[in-house]
Amino acid sequence: MSFDIALSGIQAINEQLDSTSQNIANAGTYGYKASRANFSAMIAGGQPVGTNIGSITQDIAKSGGILNTGRALDVSINGRGFFITKTPSGVSQYTRVGIFDTAKDGTLVDSEGRAVQGFPIKPPATALGALGNITIPTGQIPAVPSGKLAFTANMSADWTTPTVAWGTTAVTPAAPADPLSFNSSQSSTVYDTLGTSHTLTQYFSATATPGQVQVNYVLDGTDTGTTVMLNFAPGTGQLVDIGGTAVPPAIFTATLPGSAPAPTTGATINPLAIDYTGSTFFAGKATVSTNLADGYASGVYSHTEIAADGSIQAKYSNNQTQTVGMLAIATFPDEQALTSVDNTSWEASTASGTPLAGVPGDGLAGNLNTTSLEQSNVDITSELVGMMTSQRNYQANSKVIQTESTMLQSLMQAI
Repeated sequence: MSFDIALSGIQAINEQLDSTSQNIANAGTYGYKASRANFSAMIAGGQPVGTNIGSITQDIAKSGGILNTGRALDVSINGRGFFITKTPSGVSQYTRVGIFDTAKDGTLVDSEGRAVQGFPIKPPATALGALGNITIPTGQIPAVPSGKLAFTANMSADWTTPTVAWGTTAVTPAAPADPLSFNSSQSSTVYDTLGTSHTLTQYFSATATPGQVQVNYVLDGTDTGTTVMLNFAPGTGQLVDIGGTAVPPAIFTATLPGSAPAPTTGATINPLAIDYTGSTFFAGKATVSTNLADGYASGVYSHTEIAADGSIQAKYSNNQTQTVGMLAIATFPDEQALTSVDNTSWEASTASGTPLAGVPGDGLAGNLNTTSLEQSNVDITSELVGMMTSQRNYQANSKVIQTESTMLQSLMQAI
């Protein structure tokens, strides 16, 4: 009987050593969760007859360290939850390894080639779609014509009325504006319907009326013929109206008419609303704090990044960014009951409960660490100490077998 008991101990220790070896071998595997062999007593007829490995469990709830990789598509979870992936056969699997990339068809995939699940967003909309694959638009995005220009400046109260009236001579690319016909000028870049950039120059001139500034507009070197009067309150320097027209409080917008279609391309420049809100008329140097038009030229896909809030952002050569999706994080009522697929992936089970998919930081889902990966949660020191303990147990069981063999040999000699 003692021989069988000792033999069962050796067999169980061998299985424990397999688990320990697996942990040590995967100490450098991203997202790996350490496994543990759990001993249980073998009972026969109400009496213990040895031991065996009753189960092998993984410490899924314990997080590993965070390693900064600097890679834009590496991401780790700080807290509970799993990334959701889908195999080519449509099976949902869950992992803590956030090594992502873009497949040749634009689908966001993980290092195993599984489709990463999230909530798609179709620009320019911002609403989240249903949970599914995230597809990165890797082609060319169309141009967007300018329609608004935010312009905030201080028109100097020290300006004097120009000695030459604007429009005395026609302003053309061959004949620029007379420097004596304005006090200051500022240029902005605007885009037509095909994404071609154009230069809009504003010429500011103080008038004989106190607190009034005349603005003339020149597009690509040619006077547009549009004139706007900015009226500032004498004594306070605050903008009160444009062209004497009553406007809603704190909203001061002038609209520049659009252009006719170009003969060769058919492109047009849309009417441009210029917002002068916040502009002032104080003494001192004329300054500009805001000069930004919307719209942009067409752009070619450059790369993809994942933001800290889980948004998946496609970058383009025209410096534009489009949010095309949001990573999904799954949480479980009992994540320890997940069924292991391999060392770093799991599937839902009846015991684990139904997964709840949400965005990072929502509910029980942890937040994200960008450009970083979760390391293995294996404690090498504990594993080596456990290995030494297993070695002593192995030697003790071997000694039992050796002693049993010696006793049997003595008994046979005595007979």
